Amino acid sequence: MGPYILRRLLLIIPTLFGIMLINFTLTQFVPGGPIEQILARLEGSGDVFETISGGRGDVETNTLESSGSDYIGARGLPQEFIEELEREFGFDKPAHVRFAQMMWNYVRFDFGESYFRSISVIDLVAEKLPVSISLGLWSTLIAYLISIPLGIKKAVRDGSSFDTWTSGLIIVAYAIPGFLFAILLLVLFAGGSYWQIFPLRGLTSDNFEELSALGKVADYMWHIALPVIASSISGFATLTLLTKNSFLDEIKKQYVVTARAKGLGERQVLYGHVFRNAMLIVIAGFPAVFIGVFFGSSLIIETLFSLDGLGRLGFEAAVARDYPVIFGTLFAFGLLGLLVGILSDLMYVFVDPRIDFDKREV
Repeated sequence: MGPYILRRLLLIIPTLFGIMLINFTLTQFVPGGPIEQILARLEGSGDVFETISGGRGDVETNTLESSGSDYIGARGLPQEFIEELEREFGFDKPAHVRFAQMMWNYVRFDFGESYFRSISVIDLVAEKLPVSISLGLWSTLIAYLISIPLGIKKAVRDGSSFDTWTSGLIIVAYAIPGFLFAILLLVLFAGGSYWQIFPLRGLTSDNFEELSALGKVADYMWHIALPVIASSISGFATLTLLTKNSFLDEIKKQYVVTARAKGLGERQVLYGHVFRNAMLIVIAGFPAVFIGVFFGSSLIIETLFSLDGLGRLGFEAAVARDYPVIFGTLFAFGLLGLLVGILSDLMYVFVDPRIDFDKREV
């Protein structure tokens, strides 16, 4: 197992380098960089995209120019000021030099500061992590706790009326967009038009620090209930059907027939023999599933419930062209995702020691 893990660790280097290089190259062709963002705001356009599209910003600037205002946007910004901005942000250097310097800093886990927030990228991400971890962890746990027992029961009762109507419910839940279900929950249970049972926004109450330990747990669960339900509503389908199909494949194998012939009860056969083999792919994939939910923080759900997580951070950084935040989080989460891939392989070995990756080619 050691040589396999070493090969996988070494593969992280070119893979992560390729991810960063492709994304860095693409940003060189995207209009509206951080310098343009600052200039657009200073010139009174409000947003660089309004200037590009010839929107409100051009109208305001033209009005100021025609009125003879002393506003700096009406006179244009000095070239020296623009060059100073470029030096401050490092855009006076060639792209390949900036990329090499960025990667050298990232290798040392120096992610720099946000262009527009005067806070380090690490501190900024740490500030948003509680929301994303809450949504990702609880959504994943709920999906597993419901989908695995449901998938097993569907496999045991394959073709029955129970299997049919639960499949219908799963398909309907999978088809409902998460944001639409979130709006429905807000209308019904957050004081929209019916019941004021759950809070409308935030992860904790204003008096959270004054509560007891048990009160803090209850307050946290009270706030996170609706966002977690909304984010996990469509996550049951794949896992439930995967569990069902895995059990169906194992139930038809010869060792199950032999176990039954020896007089073992159905429960002993199911959980003593079938479960371990059938759940291999489901349990071993838990780290990857969690990271997928964690990275896939829903911007819309965070916005609807006024949660400030990584979804909103990524969107705001992309709009503002806040490159340290964009590339810093891309590097950190890309590295984490690749390491989780190795962890998933280790989970396979932990669940079933018969698996030997050293006999396979990477």
